[in-house]
Amino acid sequence: MHSVSDAEAIILNLVQPLDNQQDTEIVDLLAAHGRILATPVTSLLDFPHWDNSAMDGYAVRYEDVQHSSLEQPAVLEIVTEIPAGSQPNSTIQPGQAARIFTGAVIPPGADTVVMQEKTRREDNNVFILTTPKPQEFVRHQASFYKAGTPLIPAGIKLNAPEIAVLAAAQCPQLRVYRRPRVAIFSTGDELTTLEQPLQPGQIVDSNQYALATLVKECGAEPLMLGIVKDELVDLEQTITQAVANADLVISSGGVSVGDYDYIDKILETLGAKTHICAVKMRPGKPLTVATFPNSHSPLYFGLPGNPAAVLVTFWRFVQPAIKKLSGLAGGWKPKFVKTRWRDQLRLDGKRETYIWGSLHLIDGVYEFHQAGSSQSSGNLINLAQTNALAILPMGKTLIDSQEEVQVLQIEIL
Repeated sequence: MHSVSDAEAIILNLVQPLDNQQDTEIVDLLAAHGRILATPVTSLLDFPHWDNSAMDGYAVRYEDVQHSSLEQPAVLEIVTEIPAGSQPNSTIQPGQAARIFTGAVIPPGADTVVMQEKTRREDNNVFILTTPKPQEFVRHQASFYKAGTPLIPAGIKLNAPEIAVLAAAQCPQLRVYRRPRVAIFSTGDELTTLEQPLQPGQIVDSNQYALATLVKECGAEPLMLGIVKDELVDLEQTITQAVANADLVISSGGVSVGDYDYIDKILETLGAKTHICAVKMRPGKPLTVATFPNSHSPLYFGLPGNPAAVLVTFWRFVQPAIKKLSGLAGGWKPKFVKTRWRDQLRLDGKRETYIWGSLHLIDGVYEFHQAGSSQSSGNLINLAQTNALAILPMGKTLIDSQEEVQVLQIEIL
């Protein structure tokens, strides 16, 4: 049985990211949100494109205003007005100024902008009532970015800021990684679909819906293969189909030690190598991770069947694997924060224990609130609104009130 940290290391070492040559596609910029950039982007444009004003005011020669003050203002002749989007038509000579607006091109001869609040205008003259700094409020060409240098690196997720930068750089299309394909199926004779009336002993297959949603949140494409009964032939056919069509396979149920838990046996029959078959954690102990002989075959995750265990093991292990698989250059591992435990809690300490609940930042301090009711791995109901998992280390049998604990933030990719 592996520790949680060892299991995480094994899984991330097994994940082979999508190929940046074969596993890419070109998409329009407006369709690129949430995608992973496959090739770095450079631009032929400088940013700013030209020297421009950062303020409404007057473009002047610093030499003319370097001794200006409220008591002894410099008086300059206004020779032109430059709105944003226009080209200056005059060169500023000694004793002259240009009325200028934010974003407008700095005219030849001028090297400084005085904000209008520090001036007084009378007819065609402007009185400079302060001594500005040299080149104040001038945004110089290429001071933000120089044409031909790296603009956006490969391996990052494209969100609104990156989309804005790429639009400004006139990049209408981008090469991104294709979405990873994740096959999902549930096992168990007791499972039924939500459309069917429940018979005695049956439960709805909620895991399929949870996993499909989680996979979509990761930016991947779920391939839903439905419910598979506890029959060796049916399970083998489904696993074979999943392995042939997906980049990663997730099954729920069938990986424990019951008489009808066939997943590990079938994986062995198919020639798979099992790297993990159990983890020292609660919930989520029965976890299977396997690979197949073909180098292009997917990583296989056999998750437990209980709903809470499915979610916890996905957040802890599968989500980081999908992040690495997707082409992200880094930042695959879960993110943790420290917080204070609210109430005393006793536990057996035999496994690393995950408690679900909600995490909030209040006055700069994280507070974790444990979900009410039972923390049973079979209790689906109190998982609603979960956004964090408190982690109680193996070997600890008592968590005191106000003791510091580690909390995993559940990240929506």
